Amino acid sequence: MKLKQRVVLLAILLVIFIFTKVFLIDNLDTSAANREDQRAFQRMLSGLRVALDPRLEHTLQSPWEIAAQWVVPREVYPEDTPELGAVMHAMTTKKIVKADVGYKGTQLKALLILEGGQKVVFKPKRYARDYIVEGEPYAGYDRHNAEVAAFHLDRILGFRRAPLVVGRFVNLRTEIKPVATEQLLGTFMTVGNNTCFYGKCYYCRETEPACADGDVMEGSVTLWLPDVWPLQKHRHPWGRTYREGKLARWEYDESYCDAVKKTSPYDSGPRLLDIIDTAIFDYLIGNADRHHYESFQDDEGASMLILLDNAKSFGNPALDERSILAPLYQCCIIRVSTWNRLNYLKNGVLKSALKTAMSHDPISPVLSDPHLDALDQRLLSILATVKQCTDQFGPDVVLVEDRMTLSHL
Repeated sequence: MKLKQRVVLLAILLVIFIFTKVFLIDNLDTSAANREDQRAFQRMLSGLRVALDPRLEHTLQSPWEIAAQWVVPREVYPEDTPELGAVMHAMTTKKIVKADVGYKGTQLKALLILEGGQKVVFKPKRYARDYIVEGEPYAGYDRHNAEVAAFHLDRILGFRRAPLVVGRFVNLRTEIKPVATEQLLGTFMTVGNNTCFYGKCYYCRETEPACADGDVMEGSVTLWLPDVWPLQKHRHPWGRTYREGKLARWEYDESYCDAVKKTSPYDSGPRLLDIIDTAIFDYLIGNADRHHYESFQDDEGASMLILLDNAKSFGNPALDERSILAPLYQCCIIRVSTWNRLNYLKNGVLKSALKTAMSHDPISPVLSDPHLDALDQRLLSILATVKQCTDQFGPDVVLVEDRMTLSHL
């Protein structure tokens, strides 16, 4: 064989070798990532039951200090949280030392300070579990149990972007009124034999108070994020106008996602994928009311989209508001890790997992069976939507590998 032919043959073999090596490495990396997703899913399932136990491993720290140390730019709590039950136990049992009207907003809530100085947001029960909220998908009062269910769904999906929430019963006469500010105390009243309050908010009315059963009120408490992590509020790019007859651009512009992709912070970094994760989360819980969202300040788009205020959820199990999924079906991209997790939750696993996760909550049962059944049906719709995208654009375009490093110091 002539020298020139040998050189050409060697060059061809070298090219084949390089492409084979690259192909194998890529496949090995993808396979390794998928195996890690599977292991993470199994770890999540094994830790679903959170017994509210006051014992702490780190006895030199309070539960509030432990929870504060969990927070990092990309998650509110870590995957491995052996002391989650102790923190939640403290949230539902620690003495209330101060009660005030809630922070600015449209819905009734109270801001409580628990023993040790920890702030929590208390949302009162307004509806029975089987009550169906009719009308627009964002209609009705806040649902306290929806906050509890949404937190546990956040755990199951592996996002870990929702602040801790747990149910709590409070005695308005003995626990709240003695430590209430004048502003909150001025909204208390008695209706029949029940103690009630209407608080201060945009839609709060003396004619529409929240009432306890006698003196004892069921509600949810949400752990306030540490003050060292100030929040920044953003208008959601797929927010609604809330005006009859006036559509938002995304509701009529088929190419709207292309415009979003050219706008900061959606033109780079993880924020657009966070928006799509959130759309999936909101569709599952039936939340069509995320007109704004929060991230940490001065993050330049790098921190997570924090899943705050999920109480406009689980209103009507028969209503599947597909428009919530607009970021997914208009952008046609999704994280590989999210896609894998959704597939692991098929065939009734999601309903079973959420039911198990909520079983130890003080206000259990948190959701009625129709709402749990609706989750499994909505999951199928999400999977079908992604399949339509992959059929149209191919999996290499739709499935995005984006695994952020989550460190806890």
